Amino acid sequence: MAHQFSKHYTRDEAQALLPQVRLWLDQLERTRDRLLKYDKRLSALMEPGRDAGGEVVNNWARTMADFRGAMDEFQRREILIKDIDRGLIDFPAIIGGREVFLCWEKDEDGIEFWHDLDTGYAGRERL
Repeated sequence: MAHQFSKHYTRDEAQALLPQVRLWLDQLERTRDRLLKYDKRLSALMEPGRDAGGEVVNNWARTMADFRGAMDEFQRREILIKDIDRGLIDFPAIIGGREVFLCWEKDEDGIEFWHDLDTGYAGRERL
């Protein structure tokens, strides 16, 4: 049977990754907030006749690289970020022979829920 994902997590594997996932989420939130700040400053610099180079652009580029680095950590492991603010994360898994997601939010202690690939958060069921 063909699956959508090549990596599938057991509950224990996903649970073991949660401390690192929390750190990556924190990094994403911080860098996203910095990017928004730099975006506002860059927008002001884009007015006709203004120089759009210098420190602001360099800081924006470094921050964007940090953001992409954190995103890559999730992508390499096929862990899906559904909502950065909520810390809503899906881990591909196999339950009962079906490909599903183990579903976790950053305020939850552990992996306690799952849902089908197409139902999303609304379809969460307790493990």
